[in-house]
Amino acid sequence: MSAKTKITKKANVLDRRVSIAPMMDCTDRHDRYFLRLISSAVLLYTEMITTGAILHGERDRFLKYNQSEHPLALQLGGSDPGDLARCAEIASEYGYDEVNLNVGCPSDRVQNGKFGVCLMKEPEVVAKCVRSMREAVDLPVTVKTRIGVDNCDSWDEFVHFIETVANGGCDTFIIHARKAWLNGLSPKENREIPPLCYETVYRLKQKYPEFSISINGGIMTVAETATHLRHVDGVMIGRAAYQNPWFLSEIENEILNGTAPMNREVVLDRYIEYVDRQIADGVPFYSMARHVLGLYKGMRGARLWRRYISEKGPIVGANTGVLRYASSQIFERS
Repeated sequence: MSAKTKITKKANVLDRRVSIAPMMDCTDRHDRYFLRLISSAVLLYTEMITTGAILHGERDRFLKYNQSEHPLALQLGGSDPGDLARCAEIASEYGYDEVNLNVGCPSDRVQNGKFGVCLMKEPEVVAKCVRSMREAVDLPVTVKTRIGVDNCDSWDEFVHFIETVANGGCDTFIIHARKAWLNGLSPKENREIPPLCYETVYRLKQKYPEFSISINGGIMTVAETATHLRHVDGVMIGRAAYQNPWFLSEIENEILNGTAPMNREVVLDRYIEYVDRQIADGVPFYSMARHVLGLYKGMRGARLWRRYISEKGPIVGANTGVLRYASSQIFERS
């Protein structure tokens, strides 16, 4: 049966024009709250959370979030269909808007667990995982992947992977427009060294116009985002949004037709209120403050801002006074 005829549920219910990539040690619940203060419309993703962590760990630690984060997708790491189905059910119980399967991460951790991008070599396994989750929940079940892995990087192999997974019930794919090398490159190098091939993702959309296709990898500007959206359904932004979060205000205003906050200080004041509440609940200050290091990127004084928070933030007993002082002393607040 063809990929076109197999799908019986539609996953394209969310606005996917712009989303923020799942990034380990970056997109935790505090960062997502912060980013939501800048953009009300981007689709947010959690860090990748393994099925084992959810099924056998401290569940709330990994899954709780603030209601303001919606729309919010949970990214799962795993390869056991039963475990993924149960985790999808739990995601639904927690109120997530989407479940995404990681088939793109090349780290040693995912290789040892036999999930992430190594699953590109086993499309039938991915299809079983997707089918199991789709049968368990009504949430959209999506897949984030790459254009190839190791020497499995031909167009025909890529199409075979997509069609096989689509036959499992997936019609929404987020494609990092690079291949991955499982041996010889670190995760950071796999984000930078394999060449970007946006045309491969465009070609996939042309071949399967009925699928929702989002593109990811090396996207840094509003202009680049707008260009990609002429070819695919969505753009997923990664490091650019973490290193320069105010970039999302441009996305909100120019791409998503929203209204971003007037200035950075409005966002910072609101985030400080949030951080104060979290400190009262026992959350360490710097685990939240680190997410605003890039707020003033490109502005005079940005280096002093980062250095002051990086030096003072980790000190035991540090609080939002660090942010207030840094803001008042380094910048002229409007």
